[in-house]
Amino acid sequence: MNIEILGMGCEKCKKLYTATEQAVNEKSINAHIKEVKDIKQIMQYGIMSTPALVIDGKVKISGKVLSKDEIKQLL
Repeated sequence: MNIEILGMGCEKCKKLYTATEQAVNEKSINAHIKEVKDIKQIMQYGIMSTPALVIDGKVKISGKVLSKDEIKQLL
């Protein structure tokens, strides 16, 4: 599974990254989590606000920070 956290590195982006790591670890999922900070790459997803969570190329949320439990439901 490939997971991307889209954002410029703001506090919300960091919180989403941490919550995603925790969710992946708790579900024992083999996943590669990557931060995407390049604005051109972010724009390719067509989102209007960050942070955003992308799982296997599909945008699951944008513009808010999900809790660890909310992320676990998306995985």
